[in-house]
Amino acid sequence: MKLGVFTVLFGEKSFEDMLDYVKDAGLDAVEIGTGGNPGDAHAKLDQLLASESERETYLAKVKERGLTISAFSCHDNPVSPNPEHARSSDEVLRKTIKLASLMGVPVVNTFSGIPGDSEEAKYPNWPVTPWPTEYSDVLKWQWEEKLIPYWKEIAKLAEEHQVKIGIELHAGFLVHTPHTMLKLREATGPAIGANLDPSHLWWQGIDPVAAIKILGKAGAIHHFHAKDTYIDQDNVNMYGLTDMQPYSKVQTRAWTFRSVGYGHSTQVWSDIISALRLYGYDYVVSIEHEDPIMSIEEGFMRAVQNLKRVNIYEKPADMWWA
Repeated sequence: MKLGVFTVLFGEKSFEDMLDYVKDAGLDAVEIGTGGNPGDAHAKLDQLLASESERETYLAKVKERGLTISAFSCHDNPVSPNPEHARSSDEVLRKTIKLASLMGVPVVNTFSGIPGDSEEAKYPNWPVTPWPTEYSDVLKWQWEEKLIPYWKEIAKLAEEHQVKIGIELHAGFLVHTPHTMLKLREATGPAIGANLDPSHLWWQGIDPVAAIKILGKAGAIHHFHAKDTYIDQDNVNMYGLTDMQPYSKVQTRAWTFRSVGYGHSTQVWSDIISALRLYGYDYVVSIEHEDPIMSIEEGFMRAVQNLKRVNIYEKPADMWWA
């Protein structure tokens, strides 16, 4: 597998300086934001879509440094109850799929999104318990009337452009577990799969290795994020895992995003890498840095160092011993 980085953490750097920094760190790939929550510091959609020469120049800068683009990412909420938010999110996603196709980028990463509780809703509604039964009714309506129809259309668009969609399993959105990922994939098609990020699994009580087995057997892992989570059990006992404190309240939060190796040991990450290889994923492991107690540079480099220790780069040898 190759190592890469989600380059939004280097948004203050120019495109060329960012590429040089990634190359000097010894990585193989970049995942680049095209809008939505990740922003578009290193890829202007309309400019690249409008000009073949711009696209060629852009790709040449990546390739001359020995890098590849693992994915374009535009995480947002295309089924938002806010019509303007939904429209802009959908527009960026469709443009990103088109751009990925034109530039030979195989994956577009995003969120599934979350609607409100009705056509009249103003704000998103994330049901997480089946009772009172109104929550179950809302969830059924969201899936049947909003999520599945939208993603059927996007899956068809992605297939036409020979691009895969990597949906990040993230709380607050309808797809946030292996079950909900497979449920949406079954209803829409194989173009829809996971951008699997273990950091969002740990705090839900999901073992990432088990999730890799479940989704890998279904061929449903399209991309992978490397980000860790530290769980503070004392704080869990006070606030629970659905802790609503701001991420900045690190001392009292039940869980906190950390750089790779600072929430779970390198042995755990070794198990994750081995499971990815064993269950059919042999693409890019893309570092995402959101550690609140490390600088960008230190958090990034510690993740690079720890992943280099455990990553499996080469194809397996023949079993000469058996």
